[in-house]
Amino acid sequence: MAHAANFAPQIKIPATYMRGGTSKGVFFSLKDLPEAAQVPGPARDALLLRVIGSPDPYDKQIDGMGGATSSTSKTVILSKSSKADHDVDYLFGQVSIDKPFVDWSGNCGNLSAAVGSFAISNGLVEARRIPHNGVAVVRVWQANIGKTIIAHVPITNGEVQETGDFELDGVTFPAAEVQVEFMDPAAEEEGGGSMFPTGNLIDQLEVPGVGTFQATMINAGIPTIFVNAADIGYTGTELQSAINGDPKALQMFETIRAYGALRMGLIANLDEAAKRQHTPKVAFVAKPANYVASSGKAIAAADVDLLVRALSMGKLHHAMMGTAAVAIGTAAAISGTLVNLAAGGVERNAVRFGHPSGTLRVGAEASLENGEWVVKKAIMSRSARVLMEGFVRIPGDSF
Repeated sequence: MAHAANFAPQIKIPATYMRGGTSKGVFFSLKDLPEAAQVPGPARDALLLRVIGSPDPYDKQIDGMGGATSSTSKTVILSKSSKADHDVDYLFGQVSIDKPFVDWSGNCGNLSAAVGSFAISNGLVEARRIPHNGVAVVRVWQANIGKTIIAHVPITNGEVQETGDFELDGVTFPAAEVQVEFMDPAAEEEGGGSMFPTGNLIDQLEVPGVGTFQATMINAGIPTIFVNAADIGYTGTELQSAINGDPKALQMFETIRAYGALRMGLIANLDEAAKRQHTPKVAFVAKPANYVASSGKAIAAADVDLLVRALSMGKLHHAMMGTAAVAIGTAAAISGTLVNLAAGGVERNAVRFGHPSGTLRVGAEASLENGEWVVKKAIMSRSARVLMEGFVRIPGDSF
């Protein structure tokens, strides 16, 4: 056995462990990272993998800060904004649980709710922009996707107000409400710049070994492939256990995701899907129905406009990804999409959908401009809370 002194000691890095919406992650100020990890690249990825405890063949992330689900295997790097009229630059890294990579291809909508409060508490927002009592408007540049997010953070006596009575299904305890606005949520960079990269509100998606069925493929919030629950053998009332314990079902969803990504122009060939786990998402929709949420709470058909279940990082999500909620709200506002049809096919500027943990309301207003659908913003309420702050430790030679 080598003498222990031959191994590099642990280093400590200032970090904050935060919940945002129905997710949690490790937040860093860019300037606090070791120099090699202050720029994108293998050193940064290796550092974040070690912090979270990946890759883990046991799928538990015992030796790190991750919680062994897509909702808890997340990292955020924040810095003062390089963009005019913005306060903070927000970079999100979705850390793979079992593979050695960090996916930088999309945003985390849930953690977006925590960015504003971290930015205020860590001096990234100018003091003059923070009221002594009231609501601070934090202008966030989402660097992964090149979009603006506006977070409305409640302030009491000059400090971020985290406690409150706002209840969010999928989160155990109430907290203060944080309204988050996703500005111009439709993609510009990818898929040819259109909200609907195929040019259609509904396509026939052919998936070898699965079948051919209707799909709405949209770039808003995050690239998402929507299919009808009934077309793939589901009702839309499923909880996580119905799908996550079924390897055949998970393989089917991954195949749908790969062929959808190809149709959306997000990948050039099917092999690339494995290296791009975070995007696109796959979701299935159904008309309202009664079901019992994972907490035991009864959800009545009358409580919702439609049902949606979505997969993230290869598993059914316990609630709803914030970015996918933006896609849902956007698609619901556009007559003729599968999401809009499941919600009754009427024009609407807000939708309340049922997910495995309960319900969520998201607002979006769509308009046709020069033959293209345009959505100015999508809005939803989340909450956020610091769980722990101080230093995270990793071996000094692990990146």
